[in-house]
Order: sequence, then structure tokens, then C-alpha cells
Amino acid sequence: MGIGAYSEAVEAAAYVRGRTRLRPRIAVVLGSGLGGFGYSLEEMKHLRFSEIPHFPVSTVYGHGGQMAFGKVNGTEVAVMQGRVHSYEGFKPQHVAFPMRMLKLFGVEKLILTNAAGGIREGLQHGDLMLINDHINLSGRNPLVGPNDERFGPRFIDMTDAYSPRLRAMAQEIAKSQGFALKEGVYMSVLGPSFETPAEIRAFRTLGADVVGMSTVLESISARHLGMEVMGISCVTNLAAGLQDTPLSHEEVLVTGARVEEKLQGLLKAIIARLGAEVGTEAVTE
Repeated sequence: MGIGAYSEAVEAAAYVRGRTRLRPRIAVVLGSGLGGFGYSLEEMKHLRFSEIPHFPVSTVYGHGGQMAFGKVNGTEVAVMQGRVHSYEGFKPQHVAFPMRMLKLFGVEKLILTNAAGGIREGLQHGDLMLINDHINLSGRNPLVGPNDERFGPRFIDMTDAYSPRLRAMAQEIAKSQGFALKEGVYMSVLGPSFETPAEIRAFRTLGADVVGMSTVLESISARHLGMEVMGISCVTNLAAGLQDTPLSHEEVLVTGARVEEKLQGLLKAIIARLGAEVGTEAVTE
């Protein structure tokens, strides 16, 4: 049995199903410093990652390490407060496992959020940026190895990895809320060291707008599973060589907390709109 095997995902999904009456079709993954949204849900229930069979547990400060289940204006949603990363020593299949569990639990729409360093000129601390594409320089891919067709096909098209339909929806909602939602390309690197100024110049030449250490492996896995994906980056710092102060994880957390209210308002409106599409399915224990 390999890491993140189908039987393990089935067991994890069954465990979660037995501990909540909710059957959400929408899930959100919250990045560094952005976990507060998981405490804003109606009828909220939490499960620690460590409680869920085979589920990887984050070791990074700022990642809550729990799953929240609840409702947003009546729409059921699952929220990961934190995630695991390859730089923690996890294999790509570990990073992909939560997506596989969520899919078997019934999730169809996935919103990935992250904290990222701004590369493109004009991006500022606290900006929210829709991901319209990514560049994977992490050297990792969760689909390497034998393919289990029960998850998805051997080869997947990543042309529209981040749904154009969902991006248009998010843009419309942001405009109605009175702010501009930028779009751009997310560059994924392994980490955990921040990038050098020379690397940032190279990434800009390659077409990256922001850089981070997460999201892409989850996106690849979700698309393999047939999920519709949206990605939102919070620009929590400017990348190396673009600001006068040294880069730090503390800066990431502080900026994340500052923009959390704006992000929460956007997420709630997106989830409410998606809820009208996917419906909900309540069960009796």
C-alpha cells in the first residue's frame, strides 16, 4: 500500500463522515495567518488533523492543524485551517492526501488560499490576487508513481487549472464589495528558505507574479480528482530585493491577520454563490 492510497482516503473520509452531519460540496484551504475564517462558520465543529486516520499533521506555526465544518449563510462548507508542506519533510502524496479525502467525502469545489511574496511591480502588502496559472519549480508532483484510476486518469490537462468561471465570479463579487481583485501567476518553490534577490529576478523573467511554498501540489491533485479549483494569494510581503526589511514568517502572519476581514468577506460571498449551484445534503445520525 502506497502513501495516500485509495483505501486510506476511504477510511479517512468515512471517519469524518461519522463525526459531522454536514455533507459539504465546497472546501477551503487556509494558508499561513489566514485561519480565522474557520472560526466564523455557523454550526461550527472542529476535528484535529491528528484525529483523522492517515491525515498529515502540520508542524508550522500559523497553521492551526484542524478541519472546521459549518455553514456560511446556510451553505455547508469544510475548511482546512492550515496545511502541510513538502519543506516539512512530507512527500507529495502526503500533501495531496487531504484533497483525496475531501473528494471522497463529497467535495466538488475547492478554494485554495495562501500567503505569497509579491514579485510583480504594483503588488502591495495586503493585496489579494486570484491565481490564473502556476509555475511549479518545487521539483515535486503528487501524481508521480503508479496511478490509481479511482482517483483520476494517468495524464491530466492543466490548461485551466484555476477555473476561469470561478475567477470571473470572484471578480464580480470583489467589485460589488468595492475593491480590485488582481490576477496573476503563482510560482511554487520548495522552501523553507526564502528566495534570493537573484532568484526573484529570474522568477520575474519566467513570468511569475507571486511566489510561495504551497498550493500547487494541492491544485494538481484536485484537478486529477476532477474538482473545480480557485486559488487566492494574499501578498503578505514583497519578495527578496523588493523591500528594505529582511523577510520573516512573522511578517507573513501579521499581514495575513490585517487582510483577514477582506478575505473572509470575499470567501463568504463566493461560498454563498457556489452553494446555490451545488446544493446541500443533510443526513440524520
